[in-house]
Amino acid sequence: MSERKIVVVSAGLSVPSSTRLLGDRLAQAVAARTGAEVRVIEVRDLAVAIAHHLTSGFPGPDLSSALDAVTGADGLIVVTPVFSASYSGLFKSFFDVLGAWDRDALAGKPVLIAATGGSARHSLVLDHALRPLFAYLRAVVAPTGVYAASEDWGAEGLPERIDRAAGELAALMTGAPARQPGPGAQRSGDDLGSGDDLAVVPFEEQLAALRP
Repeated sequence: MSERKIVVVSAGLSVPSSTRLLGDRLAQAVAARTGAEVRVIEVRDLAVAIAHHLTSGFPGPDLSSALDAVTGADGLIVVTPVFSASYSGLFKSFFDVLGAWDRDALAGKPVLIAATGGSARHSLVLDHALRPLFAYLRAVVAPTGVYAASEDWGAEGLPERIDRAAGELAALMTGAPARQPGPGAQRSGDDLGSGDDLAVVPFEEQLAALRP
């Protein structure tokens, strides 16, 4: 039996990126449940190729590889920063290109939606922008979306939301019912540290750890 594959599409623009950090946490939590192989696609690295495709209709090799990976994934995690109360233009352009590449690419595919922003006031982007987009693309969207504002990092609540959403995506991928861990269970984000570590490591230190 072939190994399951998770693809993370991260539309963060900075290095290090809180958007990438959230994508990594979600992917690790899902992989812990499914044993799936994880591939991360940084959309910013494909910006020029996306623009060329939109004007010429021909993707370059890197963009073709990314589109093939998304099409062949067993589960998809999509993460965007919030710009003007919605997903970023680059994020939307990637999925526009994917739709032109294969209009059925996401039909029936399990997708976990997530976003990052500077304020908790933008959390509605999950239900007002991301969920309608992926419903239109005929994906099967996990019930729980994850939004992380700057103040959420290192605070209570985010690890639990990550864990719940990961359980739902894993269930969609495997066909098994989603089970939430009991009070004494290990959190699925523990690949980067224990649940207690997540609660005390400052956001700036988490980002610094991502620097090349």
